[in-house]
Amino acid sequence: MRWLSFRQDGNETFGYLNSGNQIVCVGAESPFATLKAAIKADALDDLASQSVESEPLALDDIEYLPTIPDPDKILCVGLNYREHQAETGRGGEDNPTIFVRFAAAQVGHLRNMVRPFESKALDFEGEIALIIGRHARRVVPADWLDYVAGFSCYNDGSVRDYQRHTSQFTPGKNFTGTGGFGPWMMTPDEVGDLNEMEITTRLNGNVMQNAKSKQLVFGFAELVAYCSTFTDLVPGDVIVTGTPGGVGSARTPPVFMDEGDVIEITVDPIGTLRNNVVVG
Repeated sequence: MRWLSFRQDGNETFGYLNSGNQIVCVGAESPFATLKAAIKADALDDLASQSVESEPLALDDIEYLPTIPDPDKILCVGLNYREHQAETGRGGEDNPTIFVRFAAAQVGHLRNMVRPFESKALDFEGEIALIIGRHARRVVPADWLDYVAGFSCYNDGSVRDYQRHTSQFTPGKNFTGTGGFGPWMMTPDEVGDLNEMEITTRLNGNVMQNAKSKQLVFGFAELVAYCSTFTDLVPGDVIVTGTPGGVGSARTPPVFMDEGDVIEITVDPIGTLRNNVVVG
């Protein structure tokens, strides 16, 4: 199934897409205020079965929120495709490179991504986001999928000059409105072969990045196991699994996003995350 968070008539809620690509809102009639809360209660299947008679909403009738608007943690993985390691001259360590993004830095599908006044170096990073489904600590890699609620599209937008002020990534990854997340979460059963998910990043219609999930240096199992070693993963936590080669900063000349650009991150079969770029 495809689950999403959205705002409708001024109220933040959540629901799922039916077979006709319409939204069935379940949040308003459920005991759960957010999609994260419903995931924590392992209630998604029950909510879907109880709402089959609800009047659906058109996609144009809602304002998309980040798939999980209120995660406890967003753990981002750097340098997790060989081509990206090669173009940056970094990576190759025995363990994943992990940094954090704050929830306040995220925007939903069709919302504006913001190139901050302080920089002209806002870069795109198309990625697959993994959403945790239940409490996880010291997970055995073979059991990783037992802890996953689903997958989504992510644009880990990076303000490159601020990212490179020091060896720590945090400033360049957390300007307001620089991280796109959505449009929805697809459950693993609907994704199918988890090694064949394909990321394609398009800037103004031009393909900039393309790779499959099987090309990850540290795969989903390794990431869930590693992250759950140093922290308790809880329902709704997000692991942003890494970007392929082709980022704008590695091109000659560099290609950065600016006012009026349209950036699209497609993860097949999940869908397409689309954002317009503004300066602010």
